[in-house]
Amino acid sequence: MPQQAAPSASSTLLMYGMLILIFVVMYFFMIRPQKKREKEAAAMRHALEVGDEIITIGGIVGTVVSLRDDTIVIETGSDRSKIRILRSSVQANNTASERNAASAPAKKK
Repeated sequence: MPQQAAPSASSTLLMYGMLILIFVVMYFFMIRPQKKREKEAAAMRHALEVGDEIITIGGIVGTVVSLRDDTIVIETGSDRSKIRILRSSVQANNTASERNAASAPAKKK
């Protein structure tokens, strides 16, 4: 039987170095942007005001009627039904998006 050479220390270090590099790249391309999006979503939910038009994660569109610590009451539909939802279930704030879009051209001038 032929004898196999033992792996050298440099090849072992190279293998561990590549493994660490993969984790660093994965952090910068996957984990860090996700945390940034989560932080922006939390800031959007915290900045909600009465009268804002929102979209929930379930696709319900409504207007904010009242705010509490972790719940929101929205008014939706033609019969103006009121629904109490969790603040964490808000996906988008249409009113804030419109405000930002309106102020963006003014800032460019």
